[in-house]
Amino acid sequence: MSGISKILIANRGEIALRVLRACKELGIATVAVHSTADADAMHVRLADESVCIGPPPSRESYLNIHQIVAACEITGADAVHPGYGFLSENAKFADILDAHGITFIGPTAEHIRLMGDKITAKQTAMELGIPVVPGSDGEVTEDNLMATAHRVGFPVLIKATAGGGGRGMKVARTAEDLEEAFNTARTEAAAAFGNPAVYMEKYLGKPRHIEIQVLGDGEGNAIHLGERDCSLQRRHQKVWEEANSPALNVEQRMKIGQICADAMKKMKYRGAGTIEFLYENGEFYFIEMNTRLQVEHPITEAITGIDLVHEQIRIASGAGLSVTQDEVTFSGHAIECRINAEDPRTFVPSPGTITHFHAPGGLGVRVDSGAYQGYKIPPYYDSLIGKLIVHGRTRVECMMRLRRVLDEFVIDGIKTTLPLFQDLIANQDIANGDYDIHWLEDYLARTSA
Repeated sequence: MSGISKILIANRGEIALRVLRACKELGIATVAVHSTADADAMHVRLADESVCIGPPPSRESYLNIHQIVAACEITGADAVHPGYGFLSENAKFADILDAHGITFIGPTAEHIRLMGDKITAKQTAMELGIPVVPGSDGEVTEDNLMATAHRVGFPVLIKATAGGGGRGMKVARTAEDLEEAFNTARTEAAAAFGNPAVYMEKYLGKPRHIEIQVLGDGEGNAIHLGERDCSLQRRHQKVWEEANSPALNVEQRMKIGQICADAMKKMKYRGAGTIEFLYENGEFYFIEMNTRLQVEHPITEAITGIDLVHEQIRIASGAGLSVTQDEVTFSGHAIECRINAEDPRTFVPSPGTITHFHAPGGLGVRVDSGAYQGYKIPPYYDSLIGKLIVHGRTRVECMMRLRRVLDEFVIDGIKTTLPLFQDLIANQDIANGDYDIHWLEDYLARTSA
């Protein structure tokens, strides 16, 4: 593609392989970086070049900016795709790449910083016309804690300003719970993010987690690609995602999508992004924006036919968006199941060697995974080993197809979460699309008792 000739993929696992495939389809040379633990990873095997950037601990390899920049210089890579996680939302990394004349395939460092702090992100969302959850006007401290809680109304949620993944997040249902929730959230935030600052939001009882996929060219043009329903979560980690949401109608979908697209136009946002909401009683409440590719992006690709990684690379190269909003069409229904190397009941990680691996196939079936028979899953990283994506003309057809492919999927030698999805596909609430962000944890508590 014009403007980019070689992309270094600064990630590992299924997302590194996903990005590599897009690069090959665009005729762009690839560089894989890897820790010593990932020398046999599939993306390393398939890349045009590979560079070992350090030992297994992430801070010494995949988070080592110096090593990644050095790998770019050694191989002549003129762009970096960060995938998700690791350095994908690191503004310093984006700045350093820019200083070295290397294209960061993502938004500007300014926008990463803006949306990386939850308080600033919420204030920005309000200014851009995006609906937000009632809450504090900024950081809450011991001095304004109780007054803010009474103004917002119990129950309230205390959240780390630099948070993510559910860490630094505590609910206070009454005034008696408030101080403990505040102190615990601050302690967790300081330990996890090096920043103890917290803010407060109204705690919604049974919301759904709805997110809107957006693309912007950095010049004031932006579109939305509909929504994903990510309400089935455990400990604030998504497990099962759907597009479109069973809870929304076409009018709601297009209205909130257009609000988000208009906001991105005002920001002159560049690249792919996801605006996340809690949705309850017909109302949307902004919670955060992720300035990167999402794990669950394939279900949006399934219903739109638009390759999001192609779009990211196209935008970064200066070619702009490949489609206008009028050209975006939605077709059918898609579901993604995150396959983790974990015990399906206790969720304890299960690293080890895969003795048998057979991926399902057929119309409307996609498996994104770097795993293969004989692959040894290292104990050092996230337990996600693959994603099963199924598409059908209707949600009913999609569910029936998912039921079939779950029975075909074979991963032996380690424990995986595949049995959990076989349980979920048989559940009437799931069949009806009748669930919220608390449903899965309640279900697991009931079935494990």
